[in-house]
Amino acid sequence: MTPKKLSIDEVPMPALLRHARHTYGAAMHKALEENGYDDMPKNGMYVIGGLAMGLDIPLGQLINQLAISKQAGGQLVDVLVTRGYLDRRVDENDRRKLVITLTERGKAAAATQAAARKKIDAQLLAAVGQEDVKRTRRALAALIDMAEAQRGARDDQ
Repeated sequence: MTPKKLSIDEVPMPALLRHARHTYGAAMHKALEENGYDDMPKNGMYVIGGLAMGLDIPLGQLINQLAISKQAGGQLVDVLVTRGYLDRRVDENDRRKLVITLTERGKAAAATQAAARKKIDAQLLAAVGQEDVKRTRRALAALIDMAEAQRGARDDQ
């Protein structure tokens, strides 16, 4: 018996999201490995990429978005510091706080990762066109907003 082949409309959205995420992740991991950054820990790309965006996002928020414990987040930062991707120092204005920044190695790894992401973005744009990419972005943003609203509702309880 031949297994039934599902049409794209029948494939559950979580499965599509997982496989789509893998496309980006695999391309970025390969680029990092090919350029000497083969020691990037799990979730390291997310932290490096987030810090490289230059947004004023607290490290704690990045760790929270990974849905890992504070302890695991601290261990991740420790590994990234040890491997030369991040620098950690005490905030001069508030000695209770730590400031985490990208090292030159971290910036170079982030640039490598971004270049790989941009290649996948370009391939996607060529495959489906700008309007479909925009629609996909809007749909993904809606899913993110739904998750944040659910988190907010749990926090209010």
